[in-house]
Amino acid sequence: MTTLFFAWRYLWSRPLGAALNLLLLSLGLASITFLLLVGAQLSKAFERDLAGIDVVVGAKGSPMQLILSGVLHLDVPPGNVPIKAVQELARNPLVEQVIPISLGDNYGGYRIVGTSLDYPAHYDAQLTQGRLWTAPMEAVLGATAAKAMGIQVGQTFVGTHGLGAGGHPHGDSVYTVVGILAPGGSVLDRLILTDTASVWKVHEDYTAVDDDDRRVMEDEREITMALIRYSTPMAAVSFPRFVNSTTDMQAAAPALEITRLLSMLGLGTDVLRAFAGVLLLTAGLSVFIALWSAVRERRTDLALLRMLGAPPAKVAALLLCEALWLGLLAAVLGVLLGQGFAQALALFLSLDHSLLIGGMVWPAGLWVVPALALVVSLASALLPTVAAYRVSVLRLLQSH
Repeated sequence: MTTLFFAWRYLWSRPLGAALNLLLLSLGLASITFLLLVGAQLSKAFERDLAGIDVVVGAKGSPMQLILSGVLHLDVPPGNVPIKAVQELARNPLVEQVIPISLGDNYGGYRIVGTSLDYPAHYDAQLTQGRLWTAPMEAVLGATAAKAMGIQVGQTFVGTHGLGAGGHPHGDSVYTVVGILAPGGSVLDRLILTDTASVWKVHEDYTAVDDDDRRVMEDEREITMALIRYSTPMAAVSFPRFVNSTTDMQAAAPALEITRLLSMLGLGTDVLRAFAGVLLLTAGLSVFIALWSAVRERRTDLALLRMLGAPPAKVAALLLCEALWLGLLAAVLGVLLGQGFAQALALFLSLDHSLLIGGMVWPAGLWVVPALALVVSLASALLPTVAAYRVSVLRLLQSH
């Protein structure tokens, strides 16, 4: 305990230098913490939202756009597809389940999704209030959307055209909130769910058509896309090719497209990781210089300690503990700063109702941060510690 106390006093005997070393080391660790947190939470979000969805079928265009818009709800869809074509796919023996997704409107920036009851069931969604919809124009709100809008069961609202706030309101089409989902950490938290027929009712105008035209309109109904689960793993080989080659639709595999997306993001992550590495290397050199200088400046103190009976190992441990104090403080500060950066990113993304990132979490990989702090500190203190261990009392006294 005495060694730890003296090491702490020695560390802050030069407060400016200690603070600068601490800041530099903490920034490097904070950068690594941020990358680990965001990477772990993105992987968790993708794994959670894509689970059980084997393929997404929608209008031809960008496969990645189809996944981002229909599964993660981060992009606009490439277009619509006929409901009859999707129903035909549902009869394919390779298909176990088809979940329709219809987009086009929002309320307060939160997307209104026309779908079936299979959609909340797919994510094992639980209700915290009310019930699920049983008729068109009944809506169930995700936990995040309900909290942001301040809506309760029984209240009504009017959607606006488009997937972002600011569109033209559908004043003659009023939704009634019949349920609110419990927070589940999935994409459903930031969606407003309703029956597929609600989307058709909002966008179809029956006032100026006769019965024949109405039947034609109903026959030509469309949805945005369909989330499909295979009946057999072997379907992954033939089903997407079948859809892409024999229909006017496209099939996109979520796992493949997200892998592509992560590889595209890899360059930016590598740059940030390299930046963090440079900060840590610079911090390590700075700590080394500070400790090496400390050995030279404290010759008298070291000689006095040796004359009072302190063994060489005790003197070396004093310097080593000083480095450990620095590493410990930097680890705590770096993790806190990294968590703060992740929270700031979560706040920024919430403005766009994007992925659910943030919160004080500790993934298993985050233990590398305190370990790295101690390694950098000990490595920086290695040579100065050896120098302190080998210090000659006679030579120090003769130099004074």
